[in-house]
Amino acid sequence: MEMEGVRYFIKPMNCPFHHKIFGALPRSYRDLPVKLAEYGTCYRFEKSGELFGLMRVRSMQMNDAHIYCSESQFEEEFMDVIQMYQEYFEVFEIEQYVMRLSTHHKKGLGKKYVDNEPLWLKTEEMVRRAMDHHQVPYVEVPDEAAFYGPKIDVQIWSAIGREFTLATNQVDFAVPRRFDLSFVNDRGEHETPVCIHRAPLSTHERMIGFLIEHYAGKFPVWLSPEQVRIIPITDIHNEYGLQLKKRLKAAGIRVDADLGSDRMNAKIRQAQLMQVPYQLVVGDREVENDTVSIRRRDNTRQNGVPVAEFIATIREKIATRAHDL
Repeated sequence: MEMEGVRYFIKPMNCPFHHKIFGALPRSYRDLPVKLAEYGTCYRFEKSGELFGLMRVRSMQMNDAHIYCSESQFEEEFMDVIQMYQEYFEVFEIEQYVMRLSTHHKKGLGKKYVDNEPLWLKTEEMVRRAMDHHQVPYVEVPDEAAFYGPKIDVQIWSAIGREFTLATNQVDFAVPRRFDLSFVNDRGEHETPVCIHRAPLSTHERMIGFLIEHYAGKFPVWLSPEQVRIIPITDIHNEYGLQLKKRLKAAGIRVDADLGSDRMNAKIRQAQLMQVPYQLVVGDREVENDTVSIRRRDNTRQNGVPVAEFIATIREKIATRAHDL
């Protein structure tokens, strides 16, 4: 696209820009690994039949990074990325996933893949050795590699059973050479770095889409967009509700107060439909005693809870990323 004599290009990926940053300065083996991360917008013209809600879009926020390292550093850096993925899965309680080693196929050399079979065989073995050494289970799938090297794709399943890639850890032995990237090794010689492309949580859109399905909309309190909703019984309790909202907000809790004209039961029903983890019902008794009556998303209730006690409890659940209410 051209505007006022200036040409603009849509960015499909972050890789070339990170390669240029690495190559902008002389590099020594003492500088490695060099890690460049970016959380930016990329665009890809996905065919209309391939678009799939938030799972596959044309404009995406890419959580992306590139790690430039020597061959001797490869295993440690590659497995650090795998370990990070495993920690993320533990945080989100993602139990059903498969690590898939995607390799090349000889018939695709020079077409689908960079035409350098010795390097393909070498880097694929580097990945196998690293995964086996750290006893991480994986399955091997031929003819699914990136054009520049083998990769580990993490496959997960949506609520309706559709399989898709959530994370990827890719080895690039080809493009750094094309960009003439190098570092001076400990022998004083110029050496091409290995580049690891890592995307731990896919695109922002795909991750949010997956989490909505994964939790069926019932996000744990630490992840919920709205953690608490305050519901005054009548209008005369609105002032206490607003004071309570201010106290919770000051404690770092995402909170809103429903001060509308609907009846209390209608407000509770709406909060339940929105899957708000906690609804705090306040009336005369709560105002008098500086307490709240808790109604949880699972319909369990607890009356007469001191405000300070509720704040301490919910802050602990947020801090520990608890999945229970």
